[in-house]
Amino acid sequence: MIEFDPARAAVINVHWQYDMVAPEGAFGAFFAEGVQRRGVVAKAGLLSRAARSAGTTVIYLREAFRPGYHDLIVNCPLHALVEQNKALVDGTHGAELIEDIAPEPGDVVITHTTVSGFHATELDHVLRGKGIDTVLFTGVATNYSVENTARDAVNHGYRSLIVSDACSTSSDEAHQATLNTFTLLGDVVTTEDVVAAFSR
Repeated sequence: MIEFDPARAAVINVHWQYDMVAPEGAFGAFFAEGVQRRGVVAKAGLLSRAARSAGTTVIYLREAFRPGYHDLIVNCPLHALVEQNKALVDGTHGAELIEDIAPEPGDVVITHTTVSGFHATELDHVLRGKGIDTVLFTGVATNYSVENTARDAVNHGYRSLIVSDACSTSSDEAHQATLNTFTLLGDVVTTEDVVAAFSR
């Protein structure tokens, strides 16, 4: 059983964007099958609705770049793939958040251009301004931006929880390896765990 104060928590939904999770998206070949098979969109949606009902802040991270990729630093293979696949261009359908888990009024949407949602964004400022000390993560990909942002949350002093069945990546093995490693840094929980905590 997990416990936290819903008023001091935030659900952070990472990269629920068409280019990332839709079969026709630029990275759909990597992530769409696992997202659909594991039913993670529905679980992330359920979690977000429960969070709003409990008075918990809901935040969306989206990775997007200006046309021409002038703000993309190609310092790793992952970002090289972004440019090669012409993915996540701001203002295009691919960079938009998917309709099934679209933000609602009062939710916060933050755009970033690095692997972590904390780097060079207002995320930490928003969390501290709202008095938040606990962050819960859903999204894609478990072993890339979900993990990196969750690790940065630990470095920034937040209690960090990855919601295991509301995240996905290119393989079940990579997903589980990330969760196994993260247990020394934060908590690995399920959607059922968190929804129960919201209802207590």
